[in-house]
Amino acid sequence: MTTTLRPAAPHDIAELRQLYFEVYGHGYPVALGSDPTEMHRLITDPHSHWLVARRADTGELVGSVVVQTDPGNRLGKLVGLAVHPEHRGGGLAGRLTGAVTADAFATGALDSIHTTVRLVTQAPQRVVARNGYRPLGLLPNAADVSGCETLALFACYAEGVLERREQVTAVPRELLPLLGAAEESIGIPYTGTLALPAPVPGTDRPLPQLGGIGSTGGTALAEAPPGTLLTAPAVTHAEPRTRPRTRTPMEVITAPGFVRRRFRELFPDPAGAYSPLRTPNTVLASPDGEFEIYADLDRAAGSCALVAVHPHPWAATGALDSLMTVLGRAGADYVETLVPLSDTAGLYAFLASGFVPSAGYPAMRRVGDRFHDYVLLSRTDRQIDFRSTAVGPLVRPYQSAYLTAWASIYLPPHEVVR
Repeated sequence: MTTTLRPAAPHDIAELRQLYFEVYGHGYPVALGSDPTEMHRLITDPHSHWLVARRADTGELVGSVVVQTDPGNRLGKLVGLAVHPEHRGGGLAGRLTGAVTADAFATGALDSIHTTVRLVTQAPQRVVARNGYRPLGLLPNAADVSGCETLALFACYAEGVLERREQVTAVPRELLPLLGAAEESIGIPYTGTLALPAPVPGTDRPLPQLGGIGSTGGTALAEAPPGTLLTAPAVTHAEPRTRPRTRTPMEVITAPGFVRRRFRELFPDPAGAYSPLRTPNTVLASPDGEFEIYADLDRAAGSCALVAVHPHPWAATGALDSLMTVLGRAGADYVETLVPLSDTAGLYAFLASGFVPSAGYPAMRRVGDRFHDYVLLSRTDRQIDFRSTAVGPLVRPYQSAYLTAWASIYLPPHEVVR
C-alpha cells in the first residue's frame, strides 16, 4: 500500500475523529482526537505541525500525528500518533513520526521534542527510538486509556543541545537510581553527581537558588519573582514513611477561563512560571487566601500537572497531602510536577510528600546558551501494577530505578531486601 503524507487541513476533521475512534474507541483522553474546536485550533495554529497519511489509490485517511510547540520555551510535544488498525505493520507509524519530527526541527525554533508512549506493546517504543527519541523515564498510572496505564517518556534533541548542559554536582539520594538509569540507557553522564547527606530532622536546609537556573551567579529565593516555581524553602525533612500527615482545608475552582485570566495577571512574565505546553485550568486555594496552586487538571486522563503557586513558591509546602486528597476527589489519581535538578529544597519538599522521581529531562530549559536539567516527580494513590506493561530494553533501567526509589520512600528500611 502506498501512502502520501501532507499537512492536515480543517476539512480533514471529520475523518480524523473517525480515525481516532477506530484506533482508541471512546477511550482516547486527548481533545485533538475528539473535540472539533480544539482540532481546528491546532490545525490552523502556525506553530503546530499536524500530518495526515492517505492511501494513494483511494484517498482514505489512515494515519495522523501532531507536534505541538511552545516557541517561547523552545519545546515541542509529539502527540496523537495513530495508524488505522487495517494498515499497521508497514512502517507508517515510523514514517509519520520521522516526518513530523523533521518538520518541527526544520523551523529552528525548537531545542527538543518529547512524547509519551503507551506500554501495552513494545512497538511504540521501537517506533520513536528508531526516529531519534531517547527514553527518559516511566510515568506509572499516568493515563486512563484502556484502564489505568503506565506511560514512558521519550525526547529527541536538536544538534548540540545535550553538549551544552549545566552540570549538577549533588542531588538527594533518592534521585541517584534515576540518574543511573539515564546513564545506563542513553549515556547521559551523571557519574560525578554525588548524593547529598540526608537532612537531619529539626535542621534547616539552604534556600533553593531558583534564580540560578537563569543567571550566572545565582539569585537568592527572596529575590525571585513571586510564584517562580512550585517549590519549598528550607523546611524540616521527615521521611514519607514516618511523616505526620496534615490536612489543610482547600477549595477547588475549575473555571478554565477565569483561571487562565487570573494566572496571566499573577504571572505576566512567562519566565515567572515555567510551564511549557501547560495551561492551568484549575486553582486549588486555601479558604483564608494563604496560597493558590495553579494546575492543569485532565479529568479524561485522570491526571493533573502542578504548574505554579501564588503568592510565593513555598506557601503550599505543608498542603501537598491535602492536595492529593482533593485532586483524587476531582478525578485525578495521578499528579506530577517539574522541578529543576538543581533545586534541592524543591526536590526534598516533594520527596517528603511521597512524590517519586519518575523521569529526568536533560537539557529541558534553555537559558542563554546553556541548558538545564529537570526532574519529573509523580505520585499516584492507585496501586501500581507493572505486570501488564511491555517494557523494552531501553526503558527497563527506568522501571528498576522507579521501584528502587519508591521502596526507599515508602518502605521501612528493614522491609527492603537487596
